[in-house]
Amino acid sequence: MSAEEETATQQIKISQKDLHREEIFTDMQTGVIRQLTPVKINGEIDKNRKIIFFGQTQLMTQQGPLPIQFPIPDAKNLQQAAENFPQAMEIYVNAMFEEAQRLHREEQSRIIVPGVMPPESNLILK
Repeated sequence: MSAEEETATQQIKISQKDLHREEIFTDMQTGVIRQLTPVKINGEIDKNRKIIFFGQTQLMTQQGPLPIQFPIPDAKNLQQAAENFPQAMEIYVNAMFEEAQRLHREEQSRIIVPGVMPPESNLILK
């Protein structure tokens, strides 16, 4: 290992004050709910921080399944996370779609100067 690699490796540290225990729940049909429970370095639950929930699912597109992950805000427990899952997913997908449209508009409005090659774009909307 080179000196640069050793220095980079030594700079990587786990934040001991931001640890969470992850639990995964699934209905085996629609998706997954990830519950991140804050814990102290000794593994005890840190009651000074709130539990965080994320949803995971796949959207079917013409190019195949698109995995998405999104926060489920304002859920205080697993039941609320499950109830809020559809709305949180819809909000996330709409924001993702709006961002794609914005990027597409920016790409379309770019001024093309003869003799200058435009930068490569990976954005493809159909």
